[in-house]
Amino acid sequence: MKKFIETIKNIWSIEDLRNRILTTLLLVLIYRLGSYIALPGIDANALTNFEKNSNQGILGLVNMFAGGSFSRASIFALGIMPYISASIAIQLLTIAVPYFQKLQKEGESGRKKINQFTRYLTVIVTGFQASAYVAYLRNQSGGAIIAEYGTFFFWLSTTVVLTAGTLFVMWLGEKITDKGIGNGTSIIIMMGILARLPQALVAEFSSKVAGEAGGPILFLIEIAIFILITVGLILLVQGTRKIPVNYAKRIVGNKQYGGVRQFIPLKVNAAGVMPIIFAQAIMFIPATAIGFATSSESASGFIRIFSDHTNGWYNLIYAVLVIVFTYFYTALIFNPTQMADEMKRNNGFIPGIKPGKATADYIGAVMDRITLPGAFFLALVGIMPGIAAAFKVNSNFATFFGGTSLLIMVGVILDTLQQIESQLLMRHYDGLMSTGRIKGRTAPANA
Repeated sequence: MKKFIETIKNIWSIEDLRNRILTTLLLVLIYRLGSYIALPGIDANALTNFEKNSNQGILGLVNMFAGGSFSRASIFALGIMPYISASIAIQLLTIAVPYFQKLQKEGESGRKKINQFTRYLTVIVTGFQASAYVAYLRNQSGGAIIAEYGTFFFWLSTTVVLTAGTLFVMWLGEKITDKGIGNGTSIIIMMGILARLPQALVAEFSSKVAGEAGGPILFLIEIAIFILITVGLILLVQGTRKIPVNYAKRIVGNKQYGGVRQFIPLKVNAAGVMPIIFAQAIMFIPATAIGFATSSESASGFIRIFSDHTNGWYNLIYAVLVIVFTYFYTALIFNPTQMADEMKRNNGFIPGIKPGKATADYIGAVMDRITLPGAFFLALVGIMPGIAAAFKVNSNFATFFGGTSLLIMVGVILDTLQQIESQLLMRHYDGLMSTGRIKGRTAPANA
């Protein structure tokens, strides 16, 4: 405890770090306040059924990323999701399109152009999603739209407000990245998820104490399991396989360069949270498509498989999809050939491995081997909320037993702590951990 208090004092004594933390908290507070401001023309008191429907299926995933703003029909109802979708699309273009590959290699100027393209695409994506959200409000809000608002005016005002809200949230995320601490987009998502945790804990405790479902002892057991899952996720996020790389000596003038050994850290879970998000999206498609196409009772069993996350077949298919998407997304973002070429240009080589194609094949083979256990553990994390719900854990609290929520929370907290520790070590203070440094990671929203 004394060490912890001393670390807090050290953090507070560094003016730049203190200002960054306070700036982050202020911007996050602005975002959370905005998430409770209802859209013009919406009666917030008449949104009870709308909130219930918006917490189910793929809309529940969107609502989670929006921090509950989606179900409250707030000005930030779409949250940061359009920006994330645009970022993922641009990231895929940097892999497939030569023009974007060239921009990526141009350094800071190329990065600025890519960011500009991302912003433009965000506006387009938000416009389409805002129009769809208006249609959903009309069908599901149950009279929450004030009658005095004309149909066209409500559509126009809501689309403009939602687009402006998403762009404002995007701006908040960029300011947190520049002036605050950590990745702004990831922190905004994490705060939206964390805001629902206290309510979920209270609901779970009340259900255990009030009913005959095990009482406080079972609640404590659930908390212990939750902690164990969190520890396992920390190991998954920080797990790396280091490949040694030697650099040949070079003499330039009177100076000697190279002649040192470094390591390439290959992450066990290089894909981050993206496989779970992709798998969840795919699992929602069959039930939604069949539900719209037919009302036949013969299809009800099939629909139940893809809509009931406590169903055994659902969890099996979901786990397989997570494993497949883990390999797929890792292959998209990980390029062993490029790594081998860069090593060769810098006179680096892996001991016992020939430079060039042999090095690329070796790195690729190592990545495939470490991705396998990472993919299986990620699949287990993905189905843990369904398993928890099957054991009568409250649905709100069950979402925190794994899946997207817990993975994002763990990843972003580790990333933020790593940045704080870097600031401390740079100023010759002790780090946050006495046993070693916190390993950095890639933020989930940019994975």
